[in-house]
Amino acid sequence: MNRRQFIGTTLSAAGATAVESSAQRAPGAAPPNVLVFLTDQQRWDTLGCYGNPMGLTPNLDSMAAEGVRFVNAFTPQPVCAPARSSLQTGKYPSATGVIRNGLILKDNETTLPMLFSRRGYETGYIGKWHLSNGASDIVPPERRGGYDQFWVAANALEHSSVPYEGQMWDAKGQPVAFKDEYRVDALTDQTVGFLRQKRSKPFFLFVSHLEPHFQNSTNTFIAPKGYADKYRNNFYIPGDLAPFPGDWKSQLPDYYGIVARIDEQFGRVMGELKAQGLLDNTIVAMSTDHGCHFRTRNAEYKRSCHDASTRIPLIVRGPGFEGGKTVTQLVSTVDLPPTLLDATGGSGAAAMQGKSLMDLVRGSTGSWRNEVYIQMREEALGRAIRTDRWKYCVFDPNAADPRQPWSERYVERHLYDLRSDPNEIVNLAGRDDTKQIAAKLRAKLIARIVENGEPRPAIDPAKWYP
Repeated sequence: MNRRQFIGTTLSAAGATAVESSAQRAPGAAPPNVLVFLTDQQRWDTLGCYGNPMGLTPNLDSMAAEGVRFVNAFTPQPVCAPARSSLQTGKYPSATGVIRNGLILKDNETTLPMLFSRRGYETGYIGKWHLSNGASDIVPPERRGGYDQFWVAANALEHSSVPYEGQMWDAKGQPVAFKDEYRVDALTDQTVGFLRQKRSKPFFLFVSHLEPHFQNSTNTFIAPKGYADKYRNNFYIPGDLAPFPGDWKSQLPDYYGIVARIDEQFGRVMGELKAQGLLDNTIVAMSTDHGCHFRTRNAEYKRSCHDASTRIPLIVRGPGFEGGKTVTQLVSTVDLPPTLLDATGGSGAAAMQGKSLMDLVRGSTGSWRNEVYIQMREEALGRAIRTDRWKYCVFDPNAADPRQPWSERYVERHLYDLRSDPNEIVNLAGRDDTKQIAAKLRAKLIARIVENGEPRPAIDPAKWYP
């Protein structure tokens, strides 16, 4: 089945379960649709609404001007699969069991599509999944996390495709190929096809792009033809990249070109929602799984506690998310699943570790704990806590078993004063003049570790400085 044929097919009928009504909606109002637009490895500062001066993202900037922008949003773990497991469950990777890439989401895990489906929503997934068996990019029904209605995806899209050619698979396991078309555009075709289907029920659609992730087979970022040239000799250099070698000088033009194309295709999705009369009653959430430090912090592009890896964009627009608001409190994408349930009047968030952001959206900040907890596992087994001023990161230098989800003893690795050093250049861990700060942060981090179901660890102070 080719792409055009697949777009034209009729979606499977969903169950007849009645849809719950939200206390926030007027009596008789239709339940809102939900569309999650996820990118991969996109830095927060690639968007104009987050300070990028290059004009790459007019459509996303427009969404932020109309909706709610979370200024300080973070991933619960800066690796693809673990972060995605949190986005589907509202739990941290140590709880989902997906502590690194290549692991499978547990069969008994309750996911967002399950919870929406029980309320009569039609569910759909498009793009990169990365939560199934790595032996094949065809994801069997039992490994789709509850997306049992509309499905056009590949487990690891980076391996089943290159930027202008590749394939995904539909709900029946039949290939859906694209050729001579940029990958972002091909996924957008599928999204538009979904939105054009006639339906009598609200939908929950998760669109998961691979871009602007690097192409694994070439280990480079590949922009659409002609796009990198627009930024070759004049591009914004983030302050956390400029002091380090890495490969940002050669890769940023393509990276920015990819971001520009993503924004164009996002605009196409928003235009289709409007054309179908769906825009005003659809909650649209845009985010990414993690950031990108261009090999300035380790030998890879992510997997570090630094903001380049962990800080991400998060914008939500639609019913309950209006007015061009900005939320400055620190939040995590582990909070997005309970937020979407809360915003649509659904239940199930009580079993999640994330917390709904709706109070923040409505202007109530009194009970919000203004810090985020971050886990690391692949480059190192580590944990971090970030407040509005401090970043404190620990690791286990002896963790040799890749299956080990946590440690009983860590060592301090990084401490940054983000007020005076927002680009995290000077590591203060182990210094005499920061011992009291480190002790307070150590206690905060241990409390978060225990709160999230891990054993209470010992954390040894750093000894890197006299």
